[in-house]
Amino acid sequence: MALALPAVASGAPSAGGDRPAPALEVLLASMASESHTWGLVYLELLLTEWGHHVTNLGPCVPDRMLVEECLARRPDLLVVSSVNGHGFDEGARVAAALRRHAALAGTAMAIGGKLGTDLGDLDAGAARLLAAGFDLVVTEDDLDRFRAFVGALSPAIRR
Repeated sequence: MALALPAVASGAPSAGGDRPAPALEVLLASMASESHTWGLVYLELLLTEWGHHVTNLGPCVPDRMLVEECLARRPDLLVVSSVNGHGFDEGARVAAALRRHAALAGTAMAIGGKLGTDLGDLDAGAARLLAAGFDLVVTEDDLDRFRAFVGALSPAIRR
């Protein structure tokens, strides 16, 4: 989710009303070929500012390690960042690997950033990621959509 650095209001996004939403357990990572860290750092700071607990696995996370960490930690939300343009291909593979495990079937998953190198058909790439198991695909700088998605999640879905 390579997002610009806009001013962000403090506190967790609210699911409605004035009360902040309860803190989520968020697992943050990039994919195996993704060595960029600045997007991960930004997302960690952003999600932490919103009041969530973030574990940042960092760049170049192998699929197997991501699956193992999700199974061990059971996060409310997995956020995958891509900057190198391989997100459509690698993201579909990663989502399929995660969704093969019944214990992770209900884990909310978001992916975003520069997901492809061919800007011709972003909708088809996003549809492929959604079909593979992601719940949110952000292919452009859309902080409001990401914030609304995160704000709508509830730790009550914890397993």
